[in-house]
Amino acid sequence: MTKLTGENFVGIERSAKGSATFFAENPANKHPLEPFFHEATKEEINRAVEKAESAFLQFGKSSGEQRAILLETIADEIKALGDTLIKRASEESGLPIGRITGERGRTMGQLKLFASVAREGSWVDARIDHAQPDRTPMPKVDIRSMERPLGPVGIFGASNFPLAFSVAGGDTASAIAAGCTVVAKAHPAHPGTCELIASAITTAIQKCNMPDGTFSLLHGTSHEVGMAIVKHPLIKAVGFTGSLGGGKALFDAAQQRPEPIPVYAEMGSTNPVFVLPKALANKGKEIAEGLAGSVTLGVGQFCTNPGLVIHETSPDGDSFDIAVANSMSEKEAGTMLTEGIQNNYQKGVASMLNEIGVKSGSTGKPAGQGYQGIPHVLHIQSEYFLENAKLEEEVFGPSTLIVKAKDKEELRKIAQSLGGHLTATIFAEADELSEYSDLIDILQRKVGRVIINNFPTGVEVCHSMVHGGPFPATTNSRSTSVGTKAITRFSRPVCYQNFPDGLLPEELQEGNPMGITRMEN
Repeated sequence: MTKLTGENFVGIERSAKGSATFFAENPANKHPLEPFFHEATKEEINRAVEKAESAFLQFGKSSGEQRAILLETIADEIKALGDTLIKRASEESGLPIGRITGERGRTMGQLKLFASVAREGSWVDARIDHAQPDRTPMPKVDIRSMERPLGPVGIFGASNFPLAFSVAGGDTASAIAAGCTVVAKAHPAHPGTCELIASAITTAIQKCNMPDGTFSLLHGTSHEVGMAIVKHPLIKAVGFTGSLGGGKALFDAAQQRPEPIPVYAEMGSTNPVFVLPKALANKGKEIAEGLAGSVTLGVGQFCTNPGLVIHETSPDGDSFDIAVANSMSEKEAGTMLTEGIQNNYQKGVASMLNEIGVKSGSTGKPAGQGYQGIPHVLHIQSEYFLENAKLEEEVFGPSTLIVKAKDKEELRKIAQSLGGHLTATIFAEADELSEYSDLIDILQRKVGRVIINNFPTGVEVCHSMVHGGPFPATTNSRSTSVGTKAITRFSRPVCYQNFPDGLLPEELQEGNPMGITRMEN
């Protein structure tokens, strides 16, 4: 059984030099959880980043096969933690054992998926243009290019996925697959879980004979630790999942550096759902029940929670609203991840109810102790919604706002007014999709994922997934934080001109020794 120490990981070295300490808390009963954890000092942060830079000189040149073996070994070491990890993650998050067990499987699956991408190798986008010395009027030299790892990167763990979006989550998996070293910032809501995962990663690093500094983990409740990572001149990119305020602060700090760096911040979304007239008429009750389930899944603490629903005013629309209210009233409150998240949720619902035109539809049933999130469904007419952009902002928790449009044109106007989101959903009968094709045209410019007749909760980890979107959903709509395309967040293209074949990376050598897919001439 792995014993928690509350220390930071400066490479493979354990360190606890800071005098500032904190406890984790069980949100289900508000009890503190031992041990206390040491906030990283400036010295520890600097040593972690400097070790990452030193390790990158070797790790950045490792083969895809070597990185694949490391990722697979990390997955194996996470599994070896057994019930110790499951129990601690559940205690720190308030999430049920079944959810944590499933999330562990997803985390291991992500690591193995990125291992397969690193091993196969074609992700580097190798491009080759052979020399043409006899070309007129000017000869052409040999030019080749491919993606290369950026260097040390900073990764921030998320509150709502203590495994899959945290220390060994998708950001870390994609960064290691690309060949980057990682300095991870543990989320203070689940530091014990982070320490256990960090122990698995460092054990894997040692088993695979990777350099000390390939991975570090730093604790801290203050903003100073995270900012020190972002501002360190050796850090070359940042991955973050969390609030708009937190992500924007990191992005702004990164752009103000002498050398600005990319920040891939996924910052949440209200994920608008459009229910078209024929779908309301034929499947209104079914959609209403599914909506209530989606809104309250995980106590609404998913970035893909459908927090905004739009339909046209009609008797079928009224019946739909009643069905949603009835379904939501049967949902029980659940434990939210932290006291701060619960406070922000309650303030967000209260703030919406204070806005002109917003009315309460129904609430769920209070239940249990701890930091409970009570489900809410709210209503507003479209003219009020269009006058108040604030109502589009995410309220992180189990609530949704139903907007009633006067007609098709106003529904289209609402879609046009939206900012950036992660997803947008359309519920429609097959024959009305062509009638509303302009709605699809609008929404695909607003989001990273357009969905027909499915709810947005649940993000498949696969090659084609895009979990991103225009600002304010993310700071970079050209990327994704889920799926194998995420690997290119932590790489950049490098061109090799007139190189002898033996000096080229294997991916670009003339004989294609790795057998990868390449673009030639």
